[in-house]
Amino acid sequence: MASKSRVRRSKRPSKRLPPKTRAAKPRTAKTRAAKGAAKPRRKRPVRKASAKAGAGMVETALAAFAHEVRTPLTGILAISNLLATSELGERERRWVDTIKAGAEHLASLATLFVDAARSEGPGLEIRQEFFDLRTLARQAADSLAGRAAAKGLQASVEVSDRLPTFAIGDPVRLRAALENLIDNAVKFTEQGSIELNVAPVRAAKAKNGGKTGGRIGVAFVISDSGVGLTLSEVKRLFRPFSQANVSIAARFGGAGLGLSSVRQLARAMGGDVVAAQRAGGGTVFTLNVVLAPAEGRAGAMSSEGAAAHAAQGLRLLSVEDNPFGRVVLNTILTELGHHAEFVGQGEAAPDKLGQGAFDAVLMDMVLPGIGGVETIKRIRALPPPHGRIVIVGISGRAEDEAAARAAGADAFLVKPVSPRALATALHEATRRAAAAT
Repeated sequence: MASKSRVRRSKRPSKRLPPKTRAAKPRTAKTRAAKGAAKPRRKRPVRKASAKAGAGMVETALAAFAHEVRTPLTGILAISNLLATSELGERERRWVDTIKAGAEHLASLATLFVDAARSEGPGLEIRQEFFDLRTLARQAADSLAGRAAAKGLQASVEVSDRLPTFAIGDPVRLRAALENLIDNAVKFTEQGSIELNVAPVRAAKAKNGGKTGGRIGVAFVISDSGVGLTLSEVKRLFRPFSQANVSIAARFGGAGLGLSSVRQLARAMGGDVVAAQRAGGGTVFTLNVVLAPAEGRAGAMSSEGAAAHAAQGLRLLSVEDNPFGRVVLNTILTELGHHAEFVGQGEAAPDKLGQGAFDAVLMDMVLPGIGGVETIKRIRALPPPHGRIVIVGISGRAEDEAAARAAGADAFLVKPVSPRALATALHEATRRAAAAT
């Protein structure tokens, strides 16, 4: 009886509420709860996709920024280099040095800010290319001397005789890091002197505890008699978008990003950058990097002028859409003894090659219509001899090198391109092409 009574009581509510209504309520509650729990799961991949899309947009914007900024900077640097080698009075030479120093600083800032914006990505792609280490040190010294003189400061430079002439590494980023440190030293020094010392040091051992493998450690020490830093300011000096001293930052300006980027570059190059108080007032910055030795490669570039003269008299096809870039490039090539003809679109390059006997192609990688990579592929698809012509890729992005070489480029240059770098690339590429035939 009791069990029957319980059964009947359990059925009574069904007379008051229709079965569908009773069944719908718990199902609706469960469904809502399930939907509420499922919503975050469905949104997570959307957020990840959105983040990836945002990163891609940043990459595209940075590529455009690098190309647009470095094209005019190439011209400014190139023309100032040509002016510096001409007959000028002392006053005019100071003006040229000032223009050159400013352009070099802008080029270094472009490199630093692009790298800093990519710091959340897979990391920096450090180039490993053959370069003249002593020339880079002299260029940094010239930059320091020019900026210090413009501010009425004394500058002294000492480059060790033990410093190797050539090395393998990333000269573009190394120069950018040095320019930033030099700029800071001049900015925060109102009177007194700035010193630059460059010397080889013992390279740090590999992370796995192995030997140095013949690598070259180089220390760039920049010492100034400026405002100086306290120990607490030194600790927060390398934080992104922070200044060591707010009052000093308001006085001298700056975004607080440069030193963070310099440390990022230094560590990517196997070294680091540290700051210390200078005895008697001021600051000492020490930038250490690790480079690979350039054994067996010095013979190909034994002197600065050899490459510039060995490849004179070339007839070149330049694929360049920027009018300013054309004028500057034509000026440089004329000074180097070459003759250049220009086309503004990649589609026109294969037909133009068939109309004349060209020795090499200078290929800008960012073009309207088809880009530099596709243009290189179309040229390589031509029958001999046009399909085997020497091609030198040029871009504001170092990341374009892999794609350019995969498409068939023989050499690659990163903007801003100096006359010497262009002469060297043409010399090396045409020498290899001649040896292969």
